[in-house]
Amino acid sequence: MNVSVVLFTADLRLHDHPPLRAANEAREVVPLFVHDRGVTESGFAVPNRLAFLADCLRDLDDGLRKRGGRLVVRSGDVVEEVCKVAAETDADEVHLAGDVSAYAQLRERRLRRALEAEGRRLHVHDTVTTAVTPGEVTPASSDHFAVFTPYFRQWSGVSLRDVLAAPRAVRVPDGVGSEALPSRAKLSGVSEGLAAGGEAEARQRMCAWLRGGIGAYEDRHDDLAGDATSRFSPHLHFGTLSPIELVQRARTVEGPGAAAFVRQLAWRDFHRQVLAARPAAATADYRTKHDRWRSEYAAREDIEAWRTGRTGYPVVDAAMRQLRHEGWMHNRGRLLAASFLAKTLYVDWRVGARHFLDLLVDGDVANNQLNWQWMAGTGTDTRPNRVLNPVTQAKRYDPDGAYVRRWVPELAGIDGPAVHEPWKLHGLDRAALDDYPDPIVELSEGLARFKQARARD
Repeated sequence: MNVSVVLFTADLRLHDHPPLRAANEAREVVPLFVHDRGVTESGFAVPNRLAFLADCLRDLDDGLRKRGGRLVVRSGDVVEEVCKVAAETDADEVHLAGDVSAYAQLRERRLRRALEAEGRRLHVHDTVTTAVTPGEVTPASSDHFAVFTPYFRQWSGVSLRDVLAAPRAVRVPDGVGSEALPSRAKLSGVSEGLAAGGEAEARQRMCAWLRGGIGAYEDRHDDLAGDATSRFSPHLHFGTLSPIELVQRARTVEGPGAAAFVRQLAWRDFHRQVLAARPAAATADYRTKHDRWRSEYAAREDIEAWRTGRTGYPVVDAAMRQLRHEGWMHNRGRLLAASFLAKTLYVDWRVGARHFLDLLVDGDVANNQLNWQWMAGTGTDTRPNRVLNPVTQAKRYDPDGAYVRRWVPELAGIDGPAVHEPWKLHGLDRAALDDYPDPIVELSEGLARFKQARARD
């Protein structure tokens, strides 16, 4: 019987897994995960994602053991470790999910060369981490779409492949050595409210969402206090849910909520096709505005206030404190926090993107970097100079102030929408908030600075 290796990366599931399906047909399989030294050295392996990853790997191993297999875990250079396992088991092929980052594309090229030098084959499978393969739909004049709406029209017309069932049995060769599975309990620096990871958790959440939450998504996805988003982003990042399965199942639900949810999944694919075509957009402006951002040194006090949730603008501070506590932030909060840093404070979007990646459990190069660029006006936004007013936005999306009071306890005693403008309180009411700062910048001042910088005044 021939042996195949399946290299798991951002696809830590058994359901709807094309590489595992292909490798498992009439073969013995080595399900392999490598703690990649390159990822660790890049600084991407932060505590919150490592903790969630540990949950995912334990759950994946549990699922494999129920099917007669097990997960093999190694650490080191990913190419070297894959080649070692292939040599140890005399595997003739390796299966891998395609990915779009510059690092993932380099990994694929290195792995292909190394395996071919040993007479082995690498099979890269599309539509594992995306619903539609990057580059499958393109405009007539470019290799990718730079505007979402025309992309979404074409994306919606693509015929998706069938969802694959999880394998009934997985046969792993005897004697393949493995490291112990990681545990989040051994990690320090993990956010106190970090959610649990793993495919079992993801599928339970998906079933509950499709039964109840998705119907109200169109009306409530921006409701900060209502917390009515799916919270699937960590599971999509680690691949414990299949984007194709989510799209297919959401499309069976009638109504505007399901349609709005599918549109958000299309945004995820949109960012991936941009990054696949323009890998430099992870660190460089996609569409430069020739900004002369305030230096990190000059803006250091403002940046620290933003990071710690001490800007004096309650909705921004609430979002940043949620990020630190949960390793996750509400989608509307992300927009407000990004607009405030990049436009009101006029700080380079890369500073904010780096801080988000330090904490976000769903920290994803395509989504994080390109959403930051969208909000900074250097990305694909067709209105690059829009500035979100945190007070106006707070009154619209947290009208009673419940979100702010949840995350900024210093303001818990202020009733109603007045919580969004505590600097307007007087006398004893204001004195009672002596631990909460005044705004670090007047909104009008920040707006004027931004307009001048973009030559819009």
